Amino acid sequence: MAESDNVDGGGEPASEEGEDPIALRIEQLIIGAERQYTPFQAARAAGVPMELASRFWRAMGFPDIGQAKALTEMDVLALRRLAGLVEAGLLSEAMAVQVARSTGQTTARLADWQIDSFLEGLTDPPEPGMTQTEVAYPLVELLLPELQEFLVYVWRRQLAAASGRVVQAQDDEEMVDRRLSVGFADLVGFTRLTRRLEEEELGELVEAFETTAADQVAAHGGRLIKTLGDEVLFAADDAGTAADIGLRLVETLRDDPMMPELRVGIAFGTVTTRMGDVFGNTVNLASRLTSIAPKDMVLVDTAMREELTEAGEAPASEKAADARAAGPAGYRFALQPMHRRPVRGMGVIEPWLLTRRS
Repeated sequence: MAESDNVDGGGEPASEEGEDPIALRIEQLIIGAERQYTPFQAARAAGVPMELASRFWRAMGFPDIGQAKALTEMDVLALRRLAGLVEAGLLSEAMAVQVARSTGQTTARLADWQIDSFLEGLTDPPEPGMTQTEVAYPLVELLLPELQEFLVYVWRRQLAAASGRVVQAQDDEEMVDRRLSVGFADLVGFTRLTRRLEEEELGELVEAFETTAADQVAAHGGRLIKTLGDEVLFAADDAGTAADIGLRLVETLRDDPMMPELRVGIAFGTVTTRMGDVFGNTVNLASRLTSIAPKDMVLVDTAMREELTEAGEAPASEKAADARAAGPAGYRFALQPMHRRPVRGMGVIEPWLLTRRS
C-alpha cells in the first residue's frame, strides 16, 4: 500500500485545486479514511480489473475522476467485497452491478434528503461570525454513528419483510412476476400550484403529501414503491388492502384544507418487480385510471373489481348486496360501473368507481 501523501504539515487533508478544506474534513469524517488512491491504484489494491471497478463505481452513481487521488481504503474494501461475491459464485457480474446501482440510487436520495431537510435546518450558526460549515462538522460528528445504526436497523427490518414475501411466493416465477394490486395517487392541479406557490411552500406541500401517503400505505399493509413529487405509486398483495389504502388516502387528504384534490387509480394483475420497482401493463393501467379518475375519487379496473367480489369485499350486484346486508356481515366496498372508454395505449377499458359501503 502506498504511503499516504494527502495530509499537509498542518494536519488538514490536501485538496484538489479549488476544493474547500472544511468540506474535505467532513468527507474524511464521514468516510472514516483519507484520500490516497487514484482509481487505478484502488482497483489494483482490491485485485479487481479496472474496467469492472469503473462499472461498479458508475453503478453506485459516482462520476469518473480521472487519475485524481480521491479514493480511500473504504473504496478499496467495497470493491474487494463486491468482486469477492462474484468470485465466490454468489452473484453474477451483472447482478453485482445491479446491487451497486440499486444501493447507490436508494442511498443517494436518502443522503440528499438528510442534507437538504435535516442538516440544513440544524446548522444555523449559534454564535455571530460562525459559518454554517464550521457548525456542520461537530454536528455530523455527533449524528453520524446514530444515523448509521438506525439505517442498518431499518435495512434489516425491510430485508426481513422482503424475504418473507419471497418465501411465501408459490414458485420461482412468482418471485419476479407477481400478481399484485398497484395504485397511483395523484395531486390534481399540481402544475398550476408550482406557478402560484413560493418554492418553500411548494416543498412543504410535497413533503406533507409524501409523508401522509407513506404513513397510510405502510400502516394499512401496503408498500410504497416510489414518490414522484405530486404522485405516489403503491402496491399491495391483495385487492382489499389496496382498496382500503386508496380510499384512506382520499379521505385523509380531503380533510386537509391546504391540500389539493386527489385522484387514485388501482389495477390488479401480473407485474414484474425489479430493483424495488414494478413494471408492466398492470402498472400502466393503474396510471391511466388515475388520469381519468374524478377528483377525490378512486377508480379500479375490471380485474380489481373481480378480486374484490370474489374475496367477499364488494357485492357483484346490488341484489347480492341487499341479500348480504341481512346477514351477519356486510360488504366493505361498493363498486359502480362507469362508461367504457378508450384509453391511450390500452384500448377500451371499463373503469369502476370504488367507494365505501355505509
